[in-house]
Amino acid sequence: MHSFSAADIPEDWRALLGDYFESKEWQELQTKLRAELNQGADQVRPEPHNFFKALTLTPLAKVKVVILGQDPYHSPGLAQGLAFSIPSNIPTNSRAFPSSLRNISKALSLEGFGTLPNGDLHSWAEQGVLLLNTALSVKLGFAGSHAKLGWKSLIDRMIGALAQQKPDLVWMLWGGHAQSKLPLIEVGANQLILQSSHPSGLGVYKTDRPFLQPSGKASCGHFKKANDWLVRHRETSIIWVIPKEQNPDATPQATLFD
Repeated sequence: MHSFSAADIPEDWRALLGDYFESKEWQELQTKLRAELNQGADQVRPEPHNFFKALTLTPLAKVKVVILGQDPYHSPGLAQGLAFSIPSNIPTNSRAFPSSLRNISKALSLEGFGTLPNGDLHSWAEQGVLLLNTALSVKLGFAGSHAKLGWKSLIDRMIGALAQQKPDLVWMLWGGHAQSKLPLIEVGANQLILQSSHPSGLGVYKTDRPFLQPSGKASCGHFKKANDWLVRHRETSIIWVIPKEQNPDATPQATLFD
């Protein structure tokens, strides 16, 4: 039997959630997720000990930027428990490298930060970027398969409480799913809310607020806007791309946008 309890969530985030753990919604999530794990934990991603990695790497007190994803990667070897992030050993020019990360890297380059050396975003999380998916598990090979297990109640409560407790946060809402959380965020004081199309696939160019301009010559500017906001509010800006000299094992980027 696989356990799944409030104790899996870091203490600071448990405190933020308050009496949520007494709710019917929490009990339902526990019951459904335990059933999935007992049916076949080897088919669930990320591994259960990484469900709350985003909360572990980014303590509540350090959150400065929030990037909302949807659910973990459902392909083998990718999900880490951080939205958009994948292991550093996935070559940037391989088919396994997600299109969303390719376009994120291109946006960073267009904004003057350089390209990502790989798809591992742990360094972002450690600097205060909360990489939060709105479902924290998925069945291998089946996108969105755990979206109705009950994660929504937990994540919605967390988003709303975070916005209310911490003024001056930056929120990057990419795509309609992330933007559906807007009412939860707007209750907070002085939140910078950045919206665009989702960075994956052809959707990157869609809507009147594209993540990348169709010409490929400009981005939505979210990463620079975030840093400008942080500096204005006396916070340290995010190092979005660590210089290559500090990444001796970085994967070559020559074919990233071929």
